[in-house]
Amino acid sequence: MATAAHKRIVLKFGSGILATPKGTNLDQRQFARLTKEIAVLVSCGHEVIVVSSGAVAAGLGALGLAERPEDLASRQACAAVGQGRLMSTYTEHFAKHDLTVAQLLLTHRDMDSRISYANIRNTVARLLANRVVPIVNENDTVAVEELKFGDNDALSAEVAILAEANLLVLLTSVDGLLDAKGRTIPRVDDVDAVEKFVRAEKGRLSVGGMSTKLQAVRAAVRSGIPTVVASGRKAGEIVRAASGKPAGTYFPPLIPLQAQ
Repeated sequence: MATAAHKRIVLKFGSGILATPKGTNLDQRQFARLTKEIAVLVSCGHEVIVVSSGAVAAGLGALGLAERPEDLASRQACAAVGQGRLMSTYTEHFAKHDLTVAQLLLTHRDMDSRISYANIRNTVARLLANRVVPIVNENDTVAVEELKFGDNDALSAEVAILAEANLLVLLTSVDGLLDAKGRTIPRVDDVDAVEKFVRAEKGRLSVGGMSTKLQAVRAAVRSGIPTVVASGRKAGEIVRAASGKPAGTYFPPLIPLQAQ
């Protein structure tokens, strides 16, 4: 199990921080920076799992589409084309830091099955022991609505719980949870008390917004996992969050029910 000096960290990257402004290609500069920061964490002894969106965005350009399609079949087609491009991009950039990546495509059914759950957990543990960075995404090409997590925020919380992570970091296009005046709230001890600050807006390529992130935060902190919501466009936020330094909005873990 990881200690304070050796954390197991789950990072969630949304499409808004991985795609170019037009959303039809992956942002190579972003991948270069994000993978470099992860490499710093690994070199310090941390174990890092990435829950990554971006497959649909990566497939849009290849299929000549200017925006995210509304129908399920078209989104799944984009994901099928884009997932390979997404993994190729991660592979290329992590290789510059002598790091190997692995792909895990999951559905809600996988996480709901006792046997599959145990197998996933064992696979992740073995990958981390071999200094491999697991890249997790929902298997959009086969997941129908009733089997979907709905967004990768929820998936990231499930993965953090499964992996017994010491920290979950949700990287988004804003600096964290903002108050009514647009200022970042540095720490939140009661998730329910800040629901009023959540706006309905979400990114053009995103499935979820801040509301889904708070749902993920709630699941993680109730399982004893501290969580940070921070900007994925601001250099150094990943390293700051992993080091316990101020970064975005920090949500401390709640006392597990069995310990009360």
